[in-house]
Amino acid sequence: MKKRIFLTGASGFIGRNIVELLGTKYQILAPSHNELNLLDTEAVKVFMQKNPVDVLIHTANIGGKKTEAHIQNFVSLNLRIFFNIIRCSSHFKRMIYLGSGAEFGKQLPIHQVKEIDFGKRIPSDDFGLYKYTVASFIEETKMPIYNLRLFGIYGKYEEYRFRLISNIICQVLFDIPITIRRNALFDYLYIDDFIMILDNFINIAPQFKTYNVGCGKSEYLLNIVTNILSIMKKPQKIKILEKGFNNEYTCSTERLHNEIPSFKYSNFEETVKTLAEWYRRRRSHIKKTDILQLV
Repeated sequence: MKKRIFLTGASGFIGRNIVELLGTKYQILAPSHNELNLLDTEAVKVFMQKNPVDVLIHTANIGGKKTEAHIQNFVSLNLRIFFNIIRCSSHFKRMIYLGSGAEFGKQLPIHQVKEIDFGKRIPSDDFGLYKYTVASFIEETKMPIYNLRLFGIYGKYEEYRFRLISNIICQVLFDIPITIRRNALFDYLYIDDFIMILDNFINIAPQFKTYNVGCGKSEYLLNIVTNILSIMKKPQKIKILEKGFNNEYTCSTERLHNEIPSFKYSNFEETVKTLAEWYRRRRSHIKKTDILQLV
């Protein structure tokens, strides 16, 4: 008997990959916004009463992205969605929430942070504050809710106008001079690796409520871009628009590795080749003017 999963945000970057990679292994309920408005408290209650599941995976977010800068009050909107779901906890056995490294406060460098560092500062931005609020609730509640805290993540369906790795691949495909805004240390995880990590958490009883999810390795954006150009066999100069460095954004994954010690990450070169080929097949659907949005 397949486990039943209620997935929110199925039309987004991560949600679409979950459906594609896990859709045959599990019975996934993924209502669209037209089918279920998560801001409608009563509608959420009725849906979950009719559709009890083993696991609820909450990936949906409103606002917080460059393309959604116009959305007002997105902190309260996202909190309403979260608590609309939480109040129906009797209709799921476990919930997996996708958190963010922004919970640590991106106003200052985030250097190889551990889960125990959470709460040492309050995020100054609204998106980080929303994620911080939910993460705090998860840490304190006795409900079976787990926070997979994401840092850098890349793969198909991501927003190629702004996300570094996809943006650079598209710049290469369209022979656009390579530019990055400013160098920084990041921790990037391939989407397929994340989905496999998620699959583990669907089936295990985690020891902790929160896990940093990344590779646990720091890499300069300039080095990442240089590697992409080498892999795609397109050697060219890279223009950095601003001097200095942006704040570091990396995490310790010791807790994650202790939980699933046998997990092996994908080879970066192979993931870039796979992603580049995916974009090549869709080249006719990509707008060159969109790629010129600087990452």
